Amino acid sequence: MTRNIFIETDRLRLRAWEDTDIGPFAEICADAEVMRYFPDVMTREKSEYLVSRCIEKQDKDGFCMAPVEIKETGEFLGFVGLNRPGYAAPLPFEPCVEIGWRLKKSCWGKGYASEAANAWLRFGFETIGLDEIVAFTIPANSPSRRVMDRIGMQRDVDGDFLHPSLPADDPVAPHVLYRLSKQDWNSRQRV
Repeated sequence: MTRNIFIETDRLRLRAWEDTDIGPFAEICADAEVMRYFPDVMTREKSEYLVSRCIEKQDKDGFCMAPVEIKETGEFLGFVGLNRPGYAAPLPFEPCVEIGWRLKKSCWGKGYASEAANAWLRFGFETIGLDEIVAFTIPANSPSRRVMDRIGMQRDVDGDFLHPSLPADDPVAPHVLYRLSKQDWNSRQRV
């Protein structure tokens, strides 16, 4: 099978979605530990819908939250990518492009999220010419916040917000905002 590869890193392939990704992705999204910083785990149907939205965004925007796999083995790890949010109510800092990730537990702590995210940042700034990329999560999500720090994003304390898709009193409604400008990305590349 010929795969549509978007980006390769030393260890990873970031590629187009395939039908065979649905099962493993649904397992990741149904894992309570993986989804502990989200409102709830996802059913297989919701995971399938999310993949269909990613494919639509790839066709429309030229990027999406894309599958990531280990080059050497082809093992599916989850997704990492760029996304133009499309919630029913807009985020307070839209329009924007966000970077995000969701990986299975067995690959946590190996630097895969940072490696793939850095490749997507390069694509976002150097290939398609974005001026800024954002990331956001709940305050308690220290693993993702560490990735945001490692990839050079800066916390925008004044930009913290309540997620517009959730009731204000929901425990996962408060979100912290991180930003990375093209200028800061370029400065990091010269070091």
